[in-house]
Amino acid sequence: MKIGWRVLLGYFVIVAIAALLLGRVFLEQVKPAARQTAEDTLADTANTLAELAGDDLASGHINDGEFARGIRALPTRRLGAKIWNYRKEGVSYRVTITDARGIVVYDSEGRDLGRDNSRWNDVARTLRGDYGARSTRENDADDASSVMWVAAPIRHDGKLIGVLSVGKPNSVLQPFISGSRDVMLRWGLALLGTALLIGIAMAWWLSRQLRHLRRYAQAVSDGRPAPVPRAAAEFGELGRALDTMRGKLEGKQYVEEYVHTLTHELKSPLAAIRGAAELLDSNMPEEDRARFIGHIRSQSERMAEMVDELLALAAVEHRRALEHPQPLSVQGVLDDAIAALEPKARQAGVVIEKRNAEDAQVIGDGFLLRQALVNLLDNAVDFSPNGSHVECRVDATPDAVTIRVRDHGPGVPDYALPRAFERFYSLARPDGRNRSHGLGLPFVAAVAALHGGSATLANRDPGAEATLSLKRG
Repeated sequence: MKIGWRVLLGYFVIVAIAALLLGRVFLEQVKPAARQTAEDTLADTANTLAELAGDDLASGHINDGEFARGIRALPTRRLGAKIWNYRKEGVSYRVTITDARGIVVYDSEGRDLGRDNSRWNDVARTLRGDYGARSTRENDADDASSVMWVAAPIRHDGKLIGVLSVGKPNSVLQPFISGSRDVMLRWGLALLGTALLIGIAMAWWLSRQLRHLRRYAQAVSDGRPAPVPRAAAEFGELGRALDTMRGKLEGKQYVEEYVHTLTHELKSPLAAIRGAAELLDSNMPEEDRARFIGHIRSQSERMAEMVDELLALAAVEHRRALEHPQPLSVQGVLDDAIAALEPKARQAGVVIEKRNAEDAQVIGDGFLLRQALVNLLDNAVDFSPNGSHVECRVDATPDAVTIRVRDHGPGVPDYALPRAFERFYSLARPDGRNRSHGLGLPFVAAVAALHGGSATLANRDPGAEATLSLKRG
């Protein structure tokens, strides 16, 4: 399982457990809270009615006095009240009054007159001087039939003469309890949904940052140039640290590799110089002495050219990106390169021609592109027979520009094509001249990579064709 999914799963499990625990606590508190509120209201009501019923109970007119007439009028009242989202049309109280012995002497519904209620908690506790309340089922088999009763003492001249109990069916409270639970459940689900979306966003963000770092690491392991990963916060710091570490490691490896290859390539000219120097110590004709001195001079120049070209290649290969890219006309850059090679081509009896060269623009480094094209043209002139020509063509598409340089020489042997872009690998020139340093095509490939493109070499009939493809900006 990917780390993003693991983070999302862990985050959602934590949120779900927290929401479940909190929801359970809240839901379990809804019913007791509603009943506590109702009990508080019943306590106020019971004590108020007890004050109003005191005179009638003391005078023996509890069933036909002012109190009884007022209670009988309650069912006829239509409230038409909207309490939050619920309609309340009538009064849902039931009132009973017992005497000092706990015998029911008044019942607003007339059902329990004469019944001994002295054993019920509301009456018994109130007769003892305590706060009395109870919840009793009207139907023992039906939990929804329970009624909450709260009692208050009735006193006359400071003496306890009875107990007034007010009852309210718990079923009246159920819509409020259910409504509160529904609201809490809806908001709980909304909270879980929001938490899930936030978790998905967090997992996506985390996966995206790690994906940048993974791609960068893959590019490093493959030896491809890669920019510093675009990551945020600590991931950005990690990416920059990795890039710094990569630069130091690559720099060390790069120097070691180039020292090794340069040492290897300098052995031959150094051996030739040493041999010529040893021969110059002996007596020899002036003609031979001049020849060996010229040999030393030519090998020294060859070594200097090799070092210069190697430094130029190293500077290009070590770049991560173009420093100052600018819009360039491919035609203009190609014309400059042709002009630079024109003297050498004329001396070799070769004509450089432009054919079907489309005018296109790219974003890049004009100096590097010119040097790359000079290298391609130089190779083409070297392998072109006297009296032939080198063709240059530019093909443009919406995504790329391809510059093609074709000679009409013998072509490249099949065994050499896979190694054409290796450093220090070169072929003998057809006219018997020395091999090149083998750094021109690697330089072209490095410049192409910096411009988001590529370089290729293939045989044609006749000759060979080198291409430099550049990504359009």
